[in-house]
Parts: sequence; C-alpha cells; structure tokens
Amino acid sequence: MATYLDAEWHRELLDELCTIPRATATEGENRAAEWVADRLAQEGTSAQLEEEPSNGGYWWPLGLAAGAGLVAGLAALRGRRALPAAVAVIAAAAAVDDLPPRSRRLRRLLPGRRAWNVIAEAGPEDAERTMVLVAHHDTAHSGLIFHPAIPVTLDRVAPRVIESTDTSPPLMLPVVGAPALVALGAAAGRRRLIRAGVALCAGVVAAMAEIGARGAVPGANDNGTGVVALLALARALSERPTESLRVLLVSSSEEATCEGMHHFARRHFLRLPREATFFLCIDTVGSPHLCVLRGEGMLRMREYPGPALALLDGLAEELGIDLFPNLRLRNATDGIYPVAAGYPCAAVCSCTRLKQPANYHWPTDIPEKVDYGTLADAIRLTEAAVRRLDERWLDG
Repeated sequence: MATYLDAEWHRELLDELCTIPRATATEGENRAAEWVADRLAQEGTSAQLEEEPSNGGYWWPLGLAAGAGLVAGLAALRGRRALPAAVAVIAAAAAVDDLPPRSRRLRRLLPGRRAWNVIAEAGPEDAERTMVLVAHHDTAHSGLIFHPAIPVTLDRVAPRVIESTDTSPPLMLPVVGAPALVALGAAAGRRRLIRAGVALCAGVVAAMAEIGARGAVPGANDNGTGVVALLALARALSERPTESLRVLLVSSSEEATCEGMHHFARRHFLRLPREATFFLCIDTVGSPHLCVLRGEGMLRMREYPGPALALLDGLAEELGIDLFPNLRLRNATDGIYPVAAGYPCAAVCSCTRLKQPANYHWPTDIPEKVDYGTLADAIRLTEAAVRRLDERWLDG
C-alpha cells in the first residue's frame, strides 16, 4: 500500500493537529496554519501563509442583524411603523449579505482580528491548467443547535422526514427570516407577524450568543480529515509529480462562514481563468459514507456542474468507492465560491446514515471517532481526479 494511504500515519497527523485549539482568527489557528505549512514542506511542497482580516465568527454579524430586528420589532409593537420597518429591512439585508458568497459589508464595520490561509504549489509552474484542492484547518464553536440528539430524535419520531429529504436543514433561513418577518409585519401593521418576528429574532440572538460563548471543538472530522488529505496528496505528488497540471493545495480559515475562501477569491480568482481551473473542496471526509455534493447554498441552492460531477462519479465507480447518493448542503463549504463564480468544481464530503456529518460541531469530533476507511477513499478519489485531469482536461 502507498505510504500516503497509511491509516496509522493519518491518525498520527490528526492526533497532532487536534492538540492545537484552533478557533478561527486565534493564536491557535495561526499555530495550526504554520503546522500545515511545515508539514507540507516535509512532504516536499513549500507553502506560504496569507494573512487575512477576520471577525472570528459568524455569530457577531448575524447576531447583530437579529438584534437590530428585535429592537425594531419591539418599537413596532409600541405603535411605530415606518422606521422599525426600515431598520428591519436593513437588518435582513445585512444578514443575507453576510452569507457566502456575498459581500459581507457589515463585517467590515466590526472589530477585526487576523486569520490565515495556507497555499502550496506542486507540478509545473508554467502549466496551462490548474487544479485547486481546498480544505480548512480551523475549527468551529459548538452550540446546542448542533446537538447530535436532534437528528437522532427526528429519525426516531419522523423517519420519513430524513428518508425523503436530500438536503441538510436550512439553518440560516430563520436567521434571515426573523428580521424580514418583523419588517413585513411593521409595514403591514400586522401585530401577530411582528410578535412572531420578535420571538424568532430573540431566538437567533440567543443561539448566536450561545455559540459564541462556547469553545471550539477538536475538529478531527471537520476538517482535520481534509487537512490530512491535503498532506497525503502532497506526498503523492512529491512521489509522482504531475506532468501538465499545476496543483494548488489550499488550507483556509473556513468556520466563519467561508471567510478564508472569501479572501482567497478576492486575491486569486482573477489569475485563475475559469476555462483552465478546476476546484475540488475536501471537507469533513471522516464520516462512514463518502459523498460528492450535488449542490450547496445557505439560501439559494447552487448546483455543481454536471461534467465535474460526472468526472468524480465515474472515478469513484472505477475505484470501487461507494458514494452516498444525491445529497445537497443547506450550509456551505469553501466550494460555494468557485461554484458561484462558474468554475468547474466539486466538493467531496461524508455523512452518516442520517445524512449528517458525524460529530458535526460537537466536542465528540475527535480522532478516535473518525472513519479512516472513508478518509482513505477520499484521498484515493481526489488523487484519481488529479491524475485524470493531468492526462486530459474536463470534457463539456
């Protein structure tokens, strides 16, 4: 067996990475980024760090937007209408704008910290075509909204709900809908709508405050597994370099709703022509079942391009890898930026039988809980995509 597929080595890497508390835009995240760069160098691929501005977490802008909706709703219940409606509209628009791949104007007004992206390069520098492999090294804060008992209980009391859906829950819909409901109620003079919006805004504020107050999870599955995959692929490419394909290995700071990829896109997309660049996101590949997402988006579902899906599906079949079928994500991976920009792209992820990532944003996301067979399959599938695109470019 190739050394880059060795499960014992993968476990050693995860154990080491997960000793670093690495919440977004913290000293620990900086240490993790440096660790990734150093490990890439050990595998024969030099890397650089790109420092980027960050607020450290999505709960700040989204919590503030919901808080503005709450204040507007309380004012509307006291008889005012025009100004509360306008404030609530602005709050809803700010919440929408904060979700990837949008502009995030509110974040620019908030206190800033520093986060880091890691970028390494393999293959011929003068290659006409580029493949970008993306994972992330930071980890999420936990929160009661992510409690693993929620999908388990839903499966117990209403199994057909899980059986019949092909998307994850739209967690951000209430975040945007809460101030929008206040705005609608205030504009129409409907107190029941205003009260419903106020209650929902209060719930969003409480949820965001609770997430912000919690610590970061160990992040073995999400997304230590993706980082390990990058390191394994760096080793594979060092042992057998590509001949006509440049490969960028990118580890971002993703848990503040893809903030690292937001800045990567700003810096690099203009130098990466769509007709000659393929993005592959590797995110949370340590659950029992590997999958290739059909689409993703927190509000608007963006479908991944058919030729890219056909490439990954065909390679999985050739390799004998079973893919969990027909899943879409109502959250977002770093893949949301290239798919929105029109690149050939795909996202390799994993799930449990309940169509959820294992131990998602929960303290049990530790190396002992990772399915190393799934991780190895993700590495094999990704390397196969690199080799195929090195041989011939994507059709269609």
